[in-house]
Amino acid sequence: MPPLTPALFRSSHPRRGRILTLYALAGLSFIVGCHKAEETPTPEATVQAASPKIGSISAVIRADATLSPLAQAAIEPKITAPIKQFLVQRGARVKQGQLLAILENSDLSAVALDNQGAYAAAQAAYQTATKATVPEDLTKAQLDLNQAKANLDLNQAIVNSRTQLFTQGAIPGRDLDTAKAQLVQAQSAYDIAKQHLESVQQTSNKASLESAQGQLESAKAKYLGAQAQLSYTEIRSPINGFVTDRPLFAGETAAAGAPVITVMDTSVLIAKVHIAQLAAQQLAEGGEASIKVPGIDEEVSAKISLISPALDTGSTTVEVWLRVENPKNTLKAGTPVQATINCRTDSKALLIPTEALQFAAPSGEEKGGKFVLVIAPDNTVHRRTVIVGIQTAEQAQILSGLTSKDTVVTTGAYGLDEGTKVKVAAPGSDKANDKSGDDK
Repeated sequence: MPPLTPALFRSSHPRRGRILTLYALAGLSFIVGCHKAEETPTPEATVQAASPKIGSISAVIRADATLSPLAQAAIEPKITAPIKQFLVQRGARVKQGQLLAILENSDLSAVALDNQGAYAAAQAAYQTATKATVPEDLTKAQLDLNQAKANLDLNQAIVNSRTQLFTQGAIPGRDLDTAKAQLVQAQSAYDIAKQHLESVQQTSNKASLESAQGQLESAKAKYLGAQAQLSYTEIRSPINGFVTDRPLFAGETAAAGAPVITVMDTSVLIAKVHIAQLAAQQLAEGGEASIKVPGIDEEVSAKISLISPALDTGSTTVEVWLRVENPKNTLKAGTPVQATINCRTDSKALLIPTEALQFAAPSGEEKGGKFVLVIAPDNTVHRRTVIVGIQTAEQAQILSGLTSKDTVVTTGAYGLDEGTKVKVAAPGSDKANDKSGDDK
């Protein structure tokens, strides 16, 4: 076919030439239009998809922690003295009250013995004062009073008799005056005896008892103080556990206030984690938890034993203690672990794979929320805003926006526009991420 040139459209008749030109241009437009339609086929992306399912999901909190013993005692002597003997080695299992070490105590033993003797003497003096001296003084004062009373009564009778005889003229007045003088002396002796008895009863007796009691208590206090100083030379364990540190050896001097033996109770360990305040509000004491220990394949169960009532001033987080039973001593204090705390569980949740969720831009209809791509019956995808509840690394709970009859894109959704036609690949296929078709 010869090429189309302006010469072909020339005609001797002007009208006929214009008509042929129009037909030729129309044919060229048709040919060009057909060619363009063949070069722009409808795009189709390969994705993987899943339908929401009803199942159980639990909200969890994960945090790093370090195992600490339930009880720990760094035993420090109260006195400075050389170490006479160690009775345990590092790693030994000890019981509460068990003797662990002895310090040199010869001088303190002598002081304690001296004070013990003084205390025994004070006890004897107290017994003598309370059972002999004080009762004897009281009895003697009472007898003196009785004797003075009898002498007073006798002299009073003599005066009465002689007064009668003098009235009758039987005796001279000299005898009556002598009897009256003896009566005055007897009365004075009686008053003195009576006052002495009252003094003994109210003052002397009480003071003597208090003095003896004071001397006894003073001697006892000195003796107990010496005994306490002596007891400080015996290092005993305040708790059950294992000896984890013993920095000194026999013969070295133990300084007051410096630990000589450390004992830990590792039958129960505590994992201390710090979590945000909002997350801590979902927890309760006794709640279930677990820890992942390096070198142990299975997770170790734990329970929440303490939720701090106050925030940490430095990090504004809440400290939570997880109690981990360790009866066989397989776990070691100081081990770094990863703790997992179960917050709440929904057994009838509508679940989708977490990878199906996408985050919307801060502006737009979703306003920074979450959405998924739903596959319509015509195999086109459409954005659907959803509200997410509990979310883990594998699954997410959908509170609204989806039903179990929908189908959402799980893999290959990134970059798909609204209305894009898709083809669902079999699970595990790598064609969902292959965009070579789109590039072609």
